[in-house]
Amino acid sequence: MQVVHHPRLAWDTARLFVAAASDAELFAWLAHQVGQILGPAYERELRDTGSRVSYPTDDRSPVEAGLWRVRLEDLLRARPEVVEPLRSLTVTGSGLLRDRQAVAA
Repeated sequence: MQVVHHPRLAWDTARLFVAAASDAELFAWLAHQVGQILGPAYERELRDTGSRVSYPTDDRSPVEAGLWRVRLEDLLRARPEVVEPLRSLTVTGSGLLRDRQAVAA
């Protein structure tokens, strides 16, 4: 059994959420997956984050990442059953983001 460091998972996931906002297709997939794992309220909140991060006049990325980190840490404490699905999503999503950024470069 793998031990997951919850604060690290929350931080990695929050950073992924913000970074993926620049790729509409990947972000849509990620938001849908978040809805499947965490529920529709989290999917809506993530889509709202994507809109705020994509707004061109203000870089809210650090703020949004910080908000998601705290939200996710609280969630991981309250709902330990989502640790593994969220970890898996983060690993997969991060790999997809890296691959797509490499192709775009």
